[in-house]
Amino acid sequence: MNAPPAFPTLLSPIALGAHTLRNRTLMGSMHTGLDNLDRGVERLAAFYAERARGGAGLIVTGGFAMNLEALLDDHGPQLITPEQADALRPIPQAVHAEGGKILLQVLHTGRYGKTAQLVGASSIPSPINRRVPRTLGTAEVWRTIEDFVNCAELAMRAGFDGVEVMGSEGYFINQFTTTRCNDRTDEFGGSMANRHRLPVEIVRRTRERLGARALIMYRLSALDLVEGGAPAHEVIALAQAIEAAGADVINTGFGWHEAKVPTIAYLVPRAAFRFAAARIKRAIGIPLVISNRINVPEVAEDILAAGDADMVSMARPFLADPDFVRKAAAGRPDTINTCIACNQACLDFIFTNRPASCLVNPRAGRELEFMQMPAPTARRRIAVVGGGAAGLACAVTAAERGHQVTLYEAAPHIGGQLNLARAVPGKEEFHELVRYFGTRLDQEGVQVRLGQRPAAGELAAAEFDRIVVATGVRARRPGIQGLDHPKVVGYAELLSGRRQAGRRVAVIGAGGIGFDVAEYLLHEVADGGSPPAAEDEVSAFLTEWGVTTAPEVPGALQPPQPPRSLRSVTLLQRRPEKPGRTLGLSTGWALRARLEQRGLQTLSGCSYERIDDAGLHLRVNGEARLLEVDTVVICAGQESENALAVELRGVGIQPDVIGGAELASELDALRAIDQGTRLAMAL
Repeated sequence: MNAPPAFPTLLSPIALGAHTLRNRTLMGSMHTGLDNLDRGVERLAAFYAERARGGAGLIVTGGFAMNLEALLDDHGPQLITPEQADALRPIPQAVHAEGGKILLQVLHTGRYGKTAQLVGASSIPSPINRRVPRTLGTAEVWRTIEDFVNCAELAMRAGFDGVEVMGSEGYFINQFTTTRCNDRTDEFGGSMANRHRLPVEIVRRTRERLGARALIMYRLSALDLVEGGAPAHEVIALAQAIEAAGADVINTGFGWHEAKVPTIAYLVPRAAFRFAAARIKRAIGIPLVISNRINVPEVAEDILAAGDADMVSMARPFLADPDFVRKAAAGRPDTINTCIACNQACLDFIFTNRPASCLVNPRAGRELEFMQMPAPTARRRIAVVGGGAAGLACAVTAAERGHQVTLYEAAPHIGGQLNLARAVPGKEEFHELVRYFGTRLDQEGVQVRLGQRPAAGELAAAEFDRIVVATGVRARRPGIQGLDHPKVVGYAELLSGRRQAGRRVAVIGAGGIGFDVAEYLLHEVADGGSPPAAEDEVSAFLTEWGVTTAPEVPGALQPPQPPRSLRSVTLLQRRPEKPGRTLGLSTGWALRARLEQRGLQTLSGCSYERIDDAGLHLRVNGEARLLEVDTVVICAGQESENALAVELRGVGIQPDVIGGAELASELDALRAIDQGTRLAMAL
C-alpha cells in the first residue's frame, strides 16, 4: 500500500479563475537583474523553466513597468510596446513546456524610482530616496490606469497566463492607498474609497479588457509597518473591493521598503506575519496567498492545513532549490537545499547592480552558464580535504557528476565554520545548510572520513587523480600584550561553546564575525529560560520590533520593547568610521538596530595596548581608556590554513586550493560554495 503524501494540502491542486494549478506553491516575484545581461530573455526563460520543471505551481516574474514613469531605474524591465511583448514569448513558452504557469508582474515604483521622471500620489519623498516625486494630475492618474491595463494586455500577447498587479511593499499603488504619502483632494485622495479607487479601477478595467481567461492576481499590503499605514479594516476593505473588481486571487506582502521592521531577513522567525494573512483570508471568498519567511514544506503545510491561506509564496526558496516541490512530493524534504534568508547573493547583489544568485545554490540565475560546462569524460578519484562550506560544495557536486569522492574532515562532524555561524541566534537556518550537505553526501555515496587530517604523503600514496585542499582558516592573533591572559577568548572558542564569557565583555574586531559575537553575547536576556517554541519566538519578535496584532492600529506599529540583556558588550574597531559598514545591505541595518536596542556600545579609532587583570587598556582616537571587562573576545580576522597545500607541492602534487585555504577573509560561505561548486563542475 502506498503511503499517504507527506504534504497533502500543499501538493493538492487549486482552481484560480479559469486556471487549475497542479499544487499550491507560488514562486513569488523578485528582481533578478538577468534582463540587463546579454541574452537576457534566454537567461530568464532558462531560470523560470528550471523552477517549473521542479514543480512550482505558479511563477510570477520580476516587475515590468507599464510606462516610463514607472521604471525603477533607467535600465529596468518594461512592457510598453507589442515588439517588447513579442520578445518575451520564450519565457512563458519555456515554463509551459515544463507544465507550469506564469504571470507577469505589472509594477509602478512611484516615489521609489531612481529616474528623472519620478511621480507619485503626492510630492512627498520617501525616506529611502532623496528624489522628490512630482504629483500626478487627476487626468494623469487615469492615463496611468490605462497603462496598467495595456501592459496586462501585452502580457497576454506574449503568452503569459495573466498578471500580478503590484499593490504592496510601498510602491506606487500602495502609496495611493494610505494617508502616509497621499494628501490629494481629488477623487484619488481623502476618503478610504477614494484612496482605494486606483487599485480597484486597475483590476476592474483589466478584467473587462482581458476577459475571464486571464489570471489576475493582486499583491496586497497586508501590513504596511510604517507610520500612517493602513489599519486592518482598511486592508480588508481593499481586499474585498479587489475581489469584487474581478481578481482571481490575492497575494500578500508585508512591510514597505522604508519600514524599520525586518520582514525577510534571517532574524525574522518563519511565518512571522501569518496572523495578518489569516484575518484577510477569513474576510474574502477568493484564494489568498501567504508570503515571507516560509522556506520548508512543513511550515507551508501547517499554514494551509489550518486554513490560514490557500497558497504559499516562496521566492528565495526557489532560488535555493528549484526542485523544492519535486523533493517534497517524493517524501524527501531532507534533500531540499533550504533558503537560509541571508540575502547575500539575491537582494544584496541586486542592490549593488549585480544579477541575483543564491549563496546556497550558485547555479541560480546562472543556468545557461552551468549548462554550457562540459560533461565529465571519465570517472575520477578525488580527495577533498576539509568539510567546511567550500569542501562540502565541491565534494557533493563532484560526486553528483559521477566522480568517486573521499572527503576528509579533521573535526568529528562536517560543517567547519558553518557550525560557528549556526550558533549565532537568528542564524539557526545554517542548521539547514549543514543538514542538506550531510544528506547529499550520503545520497551521492561520498566516503566521509571524520576526525582525520591526512598528511601529504598519505594522500600521495592513495594515488588520487585530483586533490582539493579546502582546509579553511584559523583566527589571526593580533599583536596585543597579554593575549594569553585568562580573560581572552577566541571567537571560535566562544561560538563553539568551549569557553564562556563574563557579564562585561569587550569584542575586538567589528567585522561580520564581531557583530555575530555581539549578537551571541547579548541574546542571553534577563528572563532566560529554554529556547522558545515557534509561536513564542514569533511573539517575542513582534514585541521586540514593535509590531502589534491589534487590527485597529494604523500600520500595525506599537513602541518596540526590546528585552534586557544580562551582559554589557562593547564592540571595538581600529578604523575611525562607524562600525557595521561591511554588513549586508539588506540585513545589516536590522542587526545593528537590534543590537543597539539591546545595549551594544561601539568604539571606533581604537588601538590596543594590553590586557591584564584590570581589563583592556586601549586608546580611542589617541585618548587613553581602560575597559574594566571580564572577557575580551578576539575577532581580529583570519589567516589561511593552507599548510597541506604547501606540503603537497613539496612532494610534486599540485592541489586545487579553494575557500578560506585559498583566501582568508570574513567567514564567506558565498564565495566558498560558489568556488567549490565551480571547481567540481570543471573537473
